[in-house]
Amino acid sequence: MTKKLSAFALACAMGFSVMAQQAVPRPKLVVGIVVDQMRWDYLYRYADRYEAGGFKRMMGEGFSCENTYITHLPSFTAVGHSTIYTGSVPAIHGITGNEWTDQVTGRKWYCTEDTTVQSVGTTSAAGKMSPRNLLATTITDELKLATNFRSKVVGVSLKDRASILPAGHTPDGAFWLDDSNGSFVTSSYYMNELPEWVTKFNNSKEPAALMSKPWETLYPIKTYVQSTADAESWEGTFKGETTTTFPHNMPVIYSQDRESLRATPSGNTLTLDFAKAAVAGYNLGGGTVTDFLTINCASTDYVGHQYGPNSIEIEDTYLRLDKDLSAFFSYLDQRLGKGNYLVFLSADHGVAHSVGFMQEHKIPAGLVPGGKLLAGVNSALLARFGVDKLAVSGENYHLNFDRNKIKEQKLDYDAVKKEAVMYLQQQPGVEFAVDIDNIGNSPVPEPIKSMIINGYNPKRSGAVMIIQEPGWFQGSDKGTTHGSWNTFDTHLPLLFMGWHVKHGATNAMTSMTDIAPTIAAMLHIQMPSGCVGKPVMEVYK
Repeated sequence: MTKKLSAFALACAMGFSVMAQQAVPRPKLVVGIVVDQMRWDYLYRYADRYEAGGFKRMMGEGFSCENTYITHLPSFTAVGHSTIYTGSVPAIHGITGNEWTDQVTGRKWYCTEDTTVQSVGTTSAAGKMSPRNLLATTITDELKLATNFRSKVVGVSLKDRASILPAGHTPDGAFWLDDSNGSFVTSSYYMNELPEWVTKFNNSKEPAALMSKPWETLYPIKTYVQSTADAESWEGTFKGETTTTFPHNMPVIYSQDRESLRATPSGNTLTLDFAKAAVAGYNLGGGTVTDFLTINCASTDYVGHQYGPNSIEIEDTYLRLDKDLSAFFSYLDQRLGKGNYLVFLSADHGVAHSVGFMQEHKIPAGLVPGGKLLAGVNSALLARFGVDKLAVSGENYHLNFDRNKIKEQKLDYDAVKKEAVMYLQQQPGVEFAVDIDNIGNSPVPEPIKSMIINGYNPKRSGAVMIIQEPGWFQGSDKGTTHGSWNTFDTHLPLLFMGWHVKHGATNAMTSMTDIAPTIAAMLHIQMPSGCVGKPVMEVYK
């Protein structure tokens, strides 16, 4: 009798254990898609030409947060990805730019640089990367923690930083493209050799196949009515080109410059094909717990920088991305079943119109000469304090000072910063210059003041920040760039689709920091360690 009772008790315990594991409903797979440099208005600018299965499907079946904004500065790639997946801001998660100057040592750091690891899958230095500079956990880390590391997490991008930072500190793998060998590679932080499925994908030589044909427009070029003419003076060119017009002779261009693939729609095709291979290779969504795949479609950024947001090239890139997304969602439907996976799509930042385009249409715009500003600041400081080169660099729209020299010369640091601010505020295109330590006394309006504070990490940010007039930026007259507080750089798409997502939209203000806590709420897991966002409750059932 005792044995029977023991057996019954064991069976009950096993049953309760299974029930406990199944008690929390979750999707098979979460897919986070960040489209690099995607302005919010691209959802509507080309809407009449999107097909049913891509962006239109996400908006027609899913939920759209129509007024989602970045709440930090600067609005750059590494910062945006880190903010989306931590639900935090640079002041807390520590990724203050794609690169920064350490304010203690003066050393310049790339955001995912790691001198303690080795490249895997290449002999180049492309794999000497890791997430160690990210100070907070990500939503992908929290999923790992919630399932005692049984969930699988994988990051995919052409860019190292856009694969590494979203995947967090604890993924099964993060992979990015090494142009030197046309292969996806990784770091010894994650593994000592590439998985077999990655080697097989690399051996297919898809980059070379994609670059074997010229880049022609998807549709007749005269139908691209949302874009400017094919050749504009403000558009950039590929190396070796003498014109910006279609077709772009990619076989010749790629043979001379392997990085050129990135600045074509084929880069997104390659990324999503590799993402499909990752789903199959790791059997994502095929286990007993939820898995997470992070994808960055980076070619939109490269094309945007080169040609600007009003070019036929950028329109063609989005029309082709739409088709690639449609094929990717169909793949997930077939593999996992429609409604069994959860997808969100957003962007790391937007982009400004090209200066030449704006000026042609009599809209205020211009270039702030970053190098000349630094030289001018140093001239003003030399005249005032008798010491040269007190300002050492100006990345991320922050001015960095030589604190050791200021201390050695027994100068008043606040007085040095005040003099720099006075000089900067007199320069064309500069709207505000702010001594961040004394920002409470600075007449900077909201939301700019809060965005500066949210982006300021005292160990990784310069002491004075430059805010340009609307339409002005530091960069080139060819193509364009991003980084400012203005809506063209900070108003983002945010779409949810799939598992337990309501169909609808909200025009309420939401933040990039709200994405991670929304996913956390839907999965019933802890928010990331530095999270400051809030769940968007309207999204889920």
